Amino acid sequence: MAKELIAYFSRKGNNYVNGSIKNLSVGNTEVVAKMIQELTGGELFYIEPVIEYDADYDTCTKEAQRDLRANARPEFKNALDHIDEYDTIYLGYPNYWGTMPMHVWTFLEKFDFTGKTIKPLCTHEGSGMGHSESDIKKLCPGAKVEKGLAIHGGSVGSAKKAIEKWI
Repeated sequence: MAKELIAYFSRKGNNYVNGSIKNLSVGNTEVVAKMIQELTGGELFYIEPVIEYDADYDTCTKEAQRDLRANARPEFKNALDHIDEYDTIYLGYPNYWGTMPMHVWTFLEKFDFTGKTIKPLCTHEGSGMGHSESDIKKLCPGAKVEKGLAIHGGSVGSAKKAIEKWI
């Protein structure tokens, strides 16, 4: 039986939602990851940063931009030993500066995704998938990277039908 992994990076706290800063107790991408788990029965894996981005939204965006410009590979706390048993990886992340947070790059470079199917899922506030799909293809040349699903962050609560259709 095929096993599915739902790997995601999400940020709670101050977030830009529908034109204003809101304090989220659960990040938008985590909300979507849990919906995917409910629909697929897949295993959840939170890409948890060793050093969290600042709680202040503006400072966070500057830190994320700094990491992107530096092509940084920030570490994450928890780690999977391997992904051998997974056939499909749902990869969730917010759109940071047109792509994935650099923590997700670290995750993707840690494993060999040859023969795996990666289904990217991005939460955003207007910028869609950006160039994250092509970045995933470059990082995981042996994987089948399917068309991603971009969900507006302010709409995650009502996104279940769109997620179902995408799955």
